[in-house]
Amino acid sequence: MSKKKIWAMYFSPTGTTEKIVTCVANELADGQAEVFDFTLPQVRAEEKAFTEEDAVVFGVPVYAGRVPNVLLKYLDKVQGNGALAVPIVLFGNRNYDDALIELRNILEKNGFHTIAAAAFVGEHSFSKTLAAGRPDDKDMALAREFASKIVLENRGEISVKGEDPIRGYYQPRDRQGVFIDIRKVKPLTSDACDDCKICAQVCPMGSISFDNVREFTGICIKCGACIKKCPKQAKYYEDAGYLYHKTELEEGYTRRAEPEIFV
Repeated sequence: MSKKKIWAMYFSPTGTTEKIVTCVANELADGQAEVFDFTLPQVRAEEKAFTEEDAVVFGVPVYAGRVPNVLLKYLDKVQGNGALAVPIVLFGNRNYDDALIELRNILEKNGFHTIAAAAFVGEHSFSKTLAAGRPDDKDMALAREFASKIVLENRGEISVKGEDPIRGYYQPRDRQGVFIDIRKVKPLTSDACDDCKICAQVCPMGSISFDNVREFTGICIKCGACIKKCPKQAKYYEDAGYLYHKTELEEGYTRRAEPEIFV
């Protein structure tokens, strides 16, 4: 077992990032990794700091080819203080674009030493068919193999795929090339809802009202948590632009995208 204290730290509204990050961290720690889940807003209200005695497997999902912009202020408050870090991003079968290099840069800026990195595939937050069930057994085997190749020592900043300066966010477009703006789109709630409050409990932005789960009190980042974790399947979208983009992704990215690792 490494003398470093191994951490699994992640933002994971639907559980795909959590699955990969905890797998890698537990492989490094012989099943004894510490977990720091910053998915819910109350956790992100406080700063987090590490030391040279720590090694952090640090994961976020890819939103529009980047680190989710709603996390940037919080990530700036996470201090490495010489800790080692393994940045990991999860993408929904399209591409991770500049998300991995962006996460690496953030961690390096905050005093971490990045020693390995990876981009894995998870079921898309918009869909139940795009990369359905991933990360699957093949992905998990690769995650364990990735962990076995990680050397827990500072060897200089890890080199990863992506462009720097970081490119803009991926913008969905229709067949005429017109930008489809879904930023303000929110899911609706059907009569199947039995007011169990799970959607309000799992919303990573704290945006669903506990008093009225049909009401949004803040922004929706289209993470899919309220939809995929609803036991009654009562949450849904009907916005034409959102549904068009979802269909375009499902029809255009049927091939199996493979993870990429950097050690």
